[in-house]
Amino acid sequence: MSTTTPRWGRKGTVIMGTVLLAALAFGTTTRTWLNVTLPATGVVTPDVAVSGSDAATAVTAFAVVGVAAALAAGIAGRIARWIIAVIVTVSGVGVAVSSYRIISDPLQGAAGAIGKAIGVSSAEGTVAELTAMPYAAVVIGILIALAGIWLALAGRYWTTSRRYAPAAEPGAAGTDAGTTDAGTDGAGTDAPDTDARRTGSAAGSRPGTTAAAPADPGKDSAAGPPVDEIDSWDRLTRGEDPTDTK
Repeated sequence: MSTTTPRWGRKGTVIMGTVLLAALAFGTTTRTWLNVTLPATGVVTPDVAVSGSDAATAVTAFAVVGVAAALAAGIAGRIARWIIAVIVTVSGVGVAVSSYRIISDPLQGAAGAIGKAIGVSSAEGTVAELTAMPYAAVVIGILIALAGIWLALAGRYWTTSRRYAPAAEPGAAGTDAGTTDAGTDGAGTDAPDTDARRTGSAAGSRPGTTAAAPADPGKDSAAGPPVDEIDSWDRLTRGEDPTDTK
């Protein structure tokens, strides 16, 4: 499967488009779907305007489901996206079918509002006129169903982000321990090396002095106290006490 997401399948575009369609379907239910003219009787009654939420309650429910499902698709995994795509498609079909029922039988959708106005759900001479909203809801419902298919096709290109805790590299602890141990053990091994380097450096830094074998300890002791710090260090290296004037 290609890892490059095509422009038509971008997650943000698909989700926002589906949410917008479902929100539009919900918005139509807040508008007037039916204008009902009640029959002339002895009691004057005004005409009744029936909103979509009263005429087709199912449209409101399906629209809310569509919005929630589209938002959930943004954080869902691969399998869950397929399920959500089916839910979105079903919600779109539900919006379209419920709206079409009102178009095919307006009086049935207005029965509840008529009953509140005159006490009976139907009466001779009652006329219910449709507005443009039920037709718009049918079209939007079909688009929502198509958006569910769009979601299923585009979801194949989406990647699910996973965060893992960084794992320690094998042997890292052992390497650090070995380094520490080497530094600890070096206290007993570095001193002789350091002393040797300092001795060699001292011998090389004295003008006219060349590297030679160590002098006889007895002869050095009889010569008297050390002349300078370098001589003192040389005696200390040989294990003698540089402060001993004997």
